[in-house]
Amino acid sequence: MRKQYRSSLMASVHETAEGLHGAGILDKRTMREFDGLCLTPVRALKPNEIRALRLREGASQAVFARYLNVTTGPVSQWERGEKRPQGASLKLLSLVSKNGLQAVA
Repeated sequence: MRKQYRSSLMASVHETAEGLHGAGILDKRTMREFDGLCLTPVRALKPNEIRALRLREGASQAVFARYLNVTTGPVSQWERGEKRPQGASLKLLSLVSKNGLQAVA
C-alpha cells in the first residue's frame, strides 16, 4: 500500500527520517511519533456532508451502514447531527468520500 503524506515536502522529510532510523540515529519511538505527524489528516464531516455523501453513492441508510459495519442508528444520528463519527468510522467515511463506496466494499 502506498503511503500518502500531507505534502511532497513531508514525503521527502519522512524518507530522510526513515534513512536515519535505518542507520540507528533515530530510535523507534521517535520514528513512530514522526510517522504520526506525517499522516494525512482526516477532517470531520458535517451532518449534511454525510447525508450528501450517502445520497451521492445512491445508498439507503441501512445499506450505507452495512458498508461501514455499523448499525443504521449511528448513520441516522450522524445525519441529524446528534452524534459525530469518530475513529474508524470517520476514516471509512473519508475513504468513501475520496474513492466511493466500493473502496470499503
